[in-house]
Amino acid sequence: MLSQDLLPAGAVAGLAFDAAEPHPAAIVGVRTVRRPHVPRATDIAVEIASGARLADVQAEWEALVARADSPNVFMNPLLLKLAGETDPDRRRIVLLAWLVRDGERKLAGVWAFSIGRPPQSMLPLDVLAAPAMAHGYLATPVIDRDALEPTLEAMLTAVANDPRLPNVIALDAMTAEGATMQALARVLALRGSQPCVLARALRPMLASELDGKRYLEQALSGSSRKKLRQYRRRLGEKGALSYNVLTAPADVERGLEDFLALEAAGWKGRQGSALANDPADAAFTRAMIAALAPRGEAAIHALTLDDKPVSMQIVLRAGTTAFTWKTAYDETQSDYSPGMLLLEDYTSSFLADPGIARVDSCAYDETSFMATWRERQEIATVWFDARVGGSAIFGFLTRLQRAFLRARGTAKAAYLSAYRKYRKKYAR
Repeated sequence: MLSQDLLPAGAVAGLAFDAAEPHPAAIVGVRTVRRPHVPRATDIAVEIASGARLADVQAEWEALVARADSPNVFMNPLLLKLAGETDPDRRRIVLLAWLVRDGERKLAGVWAFSIGRPPQSMLPLDVLAAPAMAHGYLATPVIDRDALEPTLEAMLTAVANDPRLPNVIALDAMTAEGATMQALARVLALRGSQPCVLARALRPMLASELDGKRYLEQALSGSSRKKLRQYRRRLGEKGALSYNVLTAPADVERGLEDFLALEAAGWKGRQGSALANDPADAAFTRAMIAALAPRGEAAIHALTLDDKPVSMQIVLRAGTTAFTWKTAYDETQSDYSPGMLLLEDYTSSFLADPGIARVDSCAYDETSFMATWRERQEIATVWFDARVGGSAIFGFLTRLQRAFLRARGTAKAAYLSAYRKYRKKYAR
């Protein structure tokens, strides 16, 4: 999923370490400074939850998101409950960390995992993998910014002490910079468990004080903007072209059906990866939209031609962070770049919304059209052992995984090279 060659493995958020072997070595320059009134791990009680229990903590979740260092919609307990109902064959657990003081408790952290084979791996072992849902694009836990280290310490201790749970944690698309990753690195160092960074990528994001017009003037070249104006004019000559943001719950649910049909009619449908191709995916998506839209946490941006969608974008929210979750476009209108035209529209809409501080593109890397956005966040595939001191077997497993990823990368490069030569030779 992520490129292994963007940056040298071993430097997360400015902290250097050797990612090849786990060992009980502290990260150079990392110190834990005790400040007055900062919670300790012993103040944190960790609950391992699933099922209906997750619906009981929604109010606490919303309060936590407002205090979190890194809001992440894919850790929303309500979505994890729905994922369990629509895809019951996939085992999931959610760590709920509670700060307990003077007989009162407050939700301090949420971290969800599926239990099973690690993603993009042939290793015959179960791990705790995040994100926990099939169409989740961020593994970062949601933790109170004032209790990062004690919460992470308590969570890892809960995992290590529970004989029912795997000890290896595999994070796919973990935010590799910022306070949460720095806190995790410090906690693992103090526990003597060295993380292994298997891959890195730079993900486009939107975070700017500029308005839409000025932002796009800087993000796109003059020739690109001219070409898009031509596309918009030519597409508008075919009918009434309009941009709409669906936010009313009933409108969002109706728009979702248009989205599912549009996506299924394109290359994802032919490939079998459209949401409508899998009954569980379609059921989860419908349930998610029905749950989030009334809370103002799901919307659909649409570019329509005579009221028929030519491009659509599903947007999810967690606090002041928006996530461009899924996109689809009408391939019969691909000559007019409807996806880019819609990106222009929703970029301006996001920047004009005072309730949105940043937008996560949910892209795997910088290769998609979302790279139009100028800001970047580093994400990484990170494995580590939750046990104090790690384990010798963990080092062996990560070496096998590295070898597998290298072999797969070599095979993919050879295939693409052969395919390009074939197309060049036989293309008419």
